[in-house]
Amino acid sequence: FWPVPLDNPKLAQVAIVVRDIAAASARWAELLGQPVPNVIETAPGLECRADYRGVPTDARAKLAFLNLGGGVQLELIEPIGEDSAWAEGLAEKGERLHHIAFHTADPQAADDAIGAPRSMRGDMGERGEYAYYDGAAAGLGATIEILSNDAKR
Repeated sequence: FWPVPLDNPKLAQVAIVVRDIAAASARWAELLGQPVPNVIETAPGLECRADYRGVPTDARAKLAFLNLGGGVQLELIEPIGEDSAWAEGLAEKGERLHHIAFHTADPQAADDAIGAPRSMRGDMGERGEYAYYDGAAAGLGATIEILSNDAKR
């Protein structure tokens, strides 16, 4: 049986994990005809209540965002540290698609709908929280990220 679908999903991001975010940002900016984006570093994972495969992690990442139109971003991710879904993906498959992200108002319903193991989650301050799911295990062929501003966290 198939689980209940995501309720009114809104595509937020397509993300690629990279080894060198400065080089990748420059390449993508040129391709898309945009300025090279600023690179930000996430706070240490323990400050963000991050966990990787159910275990607290202090992993971090460098991030850059480019606008793809319609409110959708291209997110580039360079892992810092080892214990993260980002580092795992880069080590196993090299630079590649990391995830497809959707906004939702109900992260628990999304958790139920995806029907796959959660590989990583963390807080994003006032912007809410994120969670990655092993979409391959659910027959989806890609990691799914759920972004939410659930005030009940």
